[in-house]
Amino acid sequence: MKLKEIKGIGPKKEKLLNNLGIFTVKDLIEYYPRKYEDRSKVVNINDVPNGEMGLFYLKIISPCIVSYPRRNMSITKCKATDGTNIINIKWFNNHFIKNSIRLNNTYYIYGKVTRTNKYIEIDSPVVNKTLGGSLGKIYPIYSLTKGLSNNDMNKFVLDALKKLEIKDILPKVILEKFSLLNRKLAIRNIHFPENEKLLILARKTLKFEELLVLQTAINLDTINIKKEGIRFKDFKEVDDFIKGLPFKLTNAQRKVVNEIFKDMNENKSMNRLVQGDVGSGKTIVAAIAMLKAFYNGYQSAMMAPTEILATQHYNSLKELFKNVDLKVELLKGSMSKQEKDSVYERIYNHEIDILIGTHAIIEDKVEFSKIGLVITDEQHRFGVKQRAEISKKGNVDTLIMTATPIPRTLTLAMYGDLDISIIDSLPPGRKNIDTFAVNMNYEKRVINFLKKQIKDGRQGYIVCPLIEESDKLELNSVIELYERLKQEYFQATKIAFIHGKMKNDEKESIMDEFINNNIKILFSTTVIEVGINVPNANIMIIYNAERFGLSQLHQLRGRVGRGQYQSYCILINNSNSKIARERMRIMQNSNDGFEISKKDLELRGSGDILGTKQSGLASLKIANIFDDMNLLNIIQPIAKKIVVERKLDEKEYFNLKKSILEFSDKLKENIIFN
Repeated sequence: MKLKEIKGIGPKKEKLLNNLGIFTVKDLIEYYPRKYEDRSKVVNINDVPNGEMGLFYLKIISPCIVSYPRRNMSITKCKATDGTNIINIKWFNNHFIKNSIRLNNTYYIYGKVTRTNKYIEIDSPVVNKTLGGSLGKIYPIYSLTKGLSNNDMNKFVLDALKKLEIKDILPKVILEKFSLLNRKLAIRNIHFPENEKLLILARKTLKFEELLVLQTAINLDTINIKKEGIRFKDFKEVDDFIKGLPFKLTNAQRKVVNEIFKDMNENKSMNRLVQGDVGSGKTIVAAIAMLKAFYNGYQSAMMAPTEILATQHYNSLKELFKNVDLKVELLKGSMSKQEKDSVYERIYNHEIDILIGTHAIIEDKVEFSKIGLVITDEQHRFGVKQRAEISKKGNVDTLIMTATPIPRTLTLAMYGDLDISIIDSLPPGRKNIDTFAVNMNYEKRVINFLKKQIKDGRQGYIVCPLIEESDKLELNSVIELYERLKQEYFQATKIAFIHGKMKNDEKESIMDEFINNNIKILFSTTVIEVGINVPNANIMIIYNAERFGLSQLHQLRGRVGRGQYQSYCILINNSNSKIARERMRIMQNSNDGFEISKKDLELRGSGDILGTKQSGLASLKIANIFDDMNLLNIIQPIAKKIVVERKLDEKEYFNLKKSILEFSDKLKENIIFN
């Protein structure tokens, strides 16, 4: 059904609705109110706190007086009472109201109360002689755009509900089991609640429906991944390698290695996510898995999001396997054609056992001889097609690694039936990073502290959010900050800057200089957020820390504290807001990535943490993954059962199946596995 079939929607209004993402009548009825005002209950003046809204039944006790304090501005005032107190009523630029407000008459009046020591006031309220229109009910408030009023939305939705046939998506068995409303009643009460109880039920019904569609769609995708796979065997050489490491695996690392081996030994393809905080030792776990694949005669591929990180993994693995007769090779976009062609030929001829690279690995020219294991590091930085393409190169086991700790329920919401392993402890000897939050007044003291660390032989990072100076935002940029601090403090110190827009070879050259201690201070954007390992760097200063999420600050902080030296992270926070202060307090008090991730979710919601386009969560219109975790816990096993028992083939599940297919079509580019 088209929008123009709704009364009052012409070409102009249709364009405004399109700006809100509303293109069909179905979109319109699924454009839910952002909040509600309870205009159903009359209250006394004395019962409404300062700043709160209230519906009053008031008698006008003074004539309306209009004043004109300046040109093009009028103020209309009168006094009213409900018998408990007197309230001043004021309207701006609405002098015509004087003609409809009569002395000694009573009116229903709704608005926000302002209290001072001298008076109680209500500004520009809604006024009606009787309970009707927007008064006497729970009133929906929509997110709008200029040219579109709340009354417009009310009228459009009301007409849409009359004209559109609304069928149940949830099967009857689920509606009855969980005491949910039918969809038609739920949609009506989400827009025009008859009472608070029905509004709560409507929200529960639509959240349930939305989360079940999401979870079933993800389960449909992931269930197909558990296909016939390679049955790897155990080799004593792998155990000997682990025993011969210069360090002992933590209990958490051993547990995860055992979980991976159990998967690899089965004839179903492994599809496992390994979460671990910064510095928890995920790379060695991945290396052990690749070694098992090697002794079974298979090749492995490891894909990293940046050339810097790919190069670092390559160097680490070469060092780890220096006493093992296997060949590790690097493939990246900045290599010459001749270098790439050599890698293509050797990987095809099985002269390479482990290939490390960026997205260059998924190019068509890369043909493996016998690929058995694919590992993606920091998977959220890859698009769906990139992850899917590398898995298509063979009947492979898949291991996904991330240093972004996410609560288990939330992980399941993103990845459906993906098996999850968590490395929840750090290797012994890792020191907690001392974290301090200060404002710009402390800059000189902070820089002097950094200079002392440099004098003692250490290195440091200075991080800020922008590449170039911005006129719109008063934020420090890498280039501007580099130039200023160089002039003021670091004329005799070797410093450099790095950011994402630089060419790869230029970034690598600077990073090599920094790793080799030729550069003492590295100015950077968040390009250094993931994977950079420089044990001698023990101090990080983050400018405009309020511009970063907690999880991102924790990732950045993880670049220090990697050596034997006490490390420091100093957050320069330029915001006085309550939330900004709370976030800085959390960073100072915790080094636990999982705890910080949880707090980040509480403060900012799931979208900012996860990158909603990657997870499919952007399409949720009413459910909130974090707030609705209890509901999600109920829904996840239901979704899995629906897929496993092929319920979608049953007649009663027809509309649910249709919704899932529509949802999946919208997320073809975004859902984790296609």
